[in-house]
Amino acid sequence: MPTVLREGPYRFFFYASDHTEPQHVHVERDDRVAKFWLDPVRLQKSGGLTRSEIRQIARIIEKNQTVLMEAWDGYFDD
Repeated sequence: MPTVLREGPYRFFFYASDHTEPQHVHVERDDRVAKFWLDPVRLQKSGGLTRSEIRQIARIIEKNQTVLMEAWDGYFDD
């Protein structure tokens, strides 16, 4: 599970088995994990996070979309 970004209380990562799905990132805070598609950025699964946190996380992903997509390609295309 490579961590590709940390911002505030959030850890952004993907699972090694995710390679069969479109580009996405999992976001963890405490014991809650959400899943976001990367292009376009949209929530796939909220994992118990609040609406406010979901909006905040979406903004973080949008700001770092290129970095996250490059991390995905670098991990899964190698």
